[in-house]
Amino acid sequence: MSTNRSRMNRRELLAGLTGSLVTAGTASVLPLVAMARARGTELSFSRVDLRGGHDADIAGLLPDVADDQSRRFQNAINEAARAGRILRLPPGTFVVSNIDLPDGARIIGVPGATRLIYGGRGHGMLAEGARRIELSGFTFDGANQRLGEYVTGLIHLRGVAEAKIEDMELSGSSGYGLTLEASGGRISRSEISGAGLAGLYAVESRGLAITDNVVRDCANGGILVHRWSIGEDATIVARNRVMRIAARAGGTGQNGNGINIFRAGNVIVTNNHVSDCAFSGIRANSASNIQITSNQAIRSGETAIYAEFSFEGAVIASNLIDGGTVGISVANFNEGGRLAAVTGNIIRNLTTQGPYPAEYAGFGIGMAIEADAAVTGNVIEGAPKWGVLMGWGPFLRAVNFTGNTIRASGAGVAVSVVEGAGAALISGNMFDDVPGGAVIGCRWNDVVTKDLTKVGAGRVPHLTVERNAVA
Repeated sequence: MSTNRSRMNRRELLAGLTGSLVTAGTASVLPLVAMARARGTELSFSRVDLRGGHDADIAGLLPDVADDQSRRFQNAINEAARAGRILRLPPGTFVVSNIDLPDGARIIGVPGATRLIYGGRGHGMLAEGARRIELSGFTFDGANQRLGEYVTGLIHLRGVAEAKIEDMELSGSSGYGLTLEASGGRISRSEISGAGLAGLYAVESRGLAITDNVVRDCANGGILVHRWSIGEDATIVARNRVMRIAARAGGTGQNGNGINIFRAGNVIVTNNHVSDCAFSGIRANSASNIQITSNQAIRSGETAIYAEFSFEGAVIASNLIDGGTVGISVANFNEGGRLAAVTGNIIRNLTTQGPYPAEYAGFGIGMAIEADAAVTGNVIEGAPKWGVLMGWGPFLRAVNFTGNTIRASGAGVAVSVVEGAGAALISGNMFDDVPGGAVIGCRWNDVVTKDLTKVGAGRVPHLTVERNAVA
């Protein structure tokens, strides 16, 4: 066959492909081809590129060179976004700074092989007011370089309606690993480590989902869901692994929490594994209608699961807590904290040694509960001081404590008998190996009654103590 004969032009090749497709029973391609021919044009291969890719080498990006490639990188992103295409990054390392993500930016790397390093001259990646941003499959190393004052995260998304961050690795940020401000979307299957503040900071979110991520070895927090003022947030935090969170900035609970919900209402925190946090595994502050369910909180430095301050409505159910100074605290009726269902939790292996000198009732308490609450089906084992602290001074109202098991603890239930304390029902519980008594009356931190489950201990008008089993 002659050389000229062996070279088919583009029109002949396309015709041959079309004929093959028809033979295979895919005649749906013919109308598209016919329309192209009727206009006197050829069907460009770019029109049938199913990947929609935009190769980085076309933009002059070179992996594994020492030069800063911010300008080339920015141009490549802008060009791909304008064309509605994906910027696909090859394996290798790129040094970049001050990358602005336009609306529609979609960047995909090779997981475990594409690596960006922040050059340290302002910000890493920043998007403002975009409808949609997608980042996937690459590592971004902050190299512990300082961020500008106008951003808080190595990747900072501000006012992004739909953010899609998945299969990413973020490390070494001097601030937050990832900041989402007034944004929605989902963060999934990513790993954030070594942040100087917290791994992920989401503030004023709009229907955000944070799922299946690993957040580890951060200086002051793991996953933070905050609002500037109390309001509905509706973020879902599910199936994440959060571990080794420090509190290098100090304090008595502001820092050092694995998952922290602050002022954000209607948030769900479920099926997370949280371990080795300096303070709480999960801490909800002024967060109404919070659900904290089916999580594990292991070796917490202070209270493992906390619902505190001015909240109304908390469901804390089916969690497993092993380690901490207090297992579950639903507190601050004095600040308006009320209305809770605490059911089916296991709390064990608590300690009296906390991260700061003990205050108020101290440490070594399985559960603290104050107002308008149903507490049932929980098992508490190994609370050195008290299994349950019920009320604090006059701050006790309408607590129903039934069907729980407390064993191997200093005492069972320490309930407030201070003037002004409200009603509590303590019924049908099992107490085993509680040498300090099954149910004892307290004035703040001082025990002032005998065991109220025993005959002759006397009655306290606002308490109903009945049908409990004491081994």
